[in-house]
Amino acid sequence: MADEKPALVLHLATGGEPLLFALPPEGVDELEKDLHLHLEHGSVQTVTTREGSKVTVNFAHVAVAYIDDLQRKNKVFGLH
Repeated sequence: MADEKPALVLHLATGGEPLLFALPPEGVDELEKDLHLHLEHGSVQTVTTREGSKVTVNFAHVAVAYIDDLQRKNKVFGLH
């Protein structure tokens, strides 16, 4: 787990490059568990980044959101 670098990946409904926010290891499980609810309800959620910054996300404008490991190489979307 120490080698993992979790990040919140957001693909906005309007298109463009995905937004990536590095996350602290603590709290990732809870965010990942609730992520589908934020998307389904279009809620506004504040997320704390690895650096301690607070980012407020309006999930009504997000098409796809997931937690990914930035440390992993040779990624294929949807496969672990």
